[in-house]
Amino acid sequence: MSATTGIGTLTVRPLDPLRDAELLHSWVTHPKAAYWMMQDAQLQDVEREYMRIAAHEHHDAYIGLHEGRPAFLMEKYDPRYVELVGLYDPEPGDVGMHFLVAPTDRPIHGFTRAVITAVMDELFADPRTRRVVVEPDVSNKAVHALNEAVGFVPEREIDKPEKRALLSFCTRDQYLAARGVAI
Repeated sequence: MSATTGIGTLTVRPLDPLRDAELLHSWVTHPKAAYWMMQDAQLQDVEREYMRIAAHEHHDAYIGLHEGRPAFLMEKYDPRYVELVGLYDPEPGDVGMHFLVAPTDRPIHGFTRAVITAVMDELFADPRTRRVVVEPDVSNKAVHALNEAVGFVPEREIDKPEKRALLSFCTRDQYLAARGVAI
């Protein structure tokens, strides 16, 4: 993926659990990443978690770059096997997604919106992706607003082992409509 936006160029590369662990640790333990639920994680915990993801057949993680520098984390997963097993009836072409924008001392207006748009572009670049599924914490109002801005429609609240989540979906057509692209 490479997307040039009003805030610069965003790209993604596969995450390397060993090489990227220290960077990820600083991101997921930051107070702004509370919803990532790794606030108390040690470096080894982060390393282990992303090694587990790297080894998983149905879960992938990527480092997102802004102008070539690490700036966000993207995960995609198959909800038939990861995260949402038994919590909803998956449809062919469903892809689960998580994203985390790195903490910064110099926020760029519109950056998070550009990131979620780039992530959605990446997911829908695969013609097999028919619908993106997310399950953020019900109390994460900021991400609900971002999700809605790119076309997600909440379906219902669900109970996951670690949180009460808002199960939401975004089809390709909903995403394109939210972007103002004629369908």
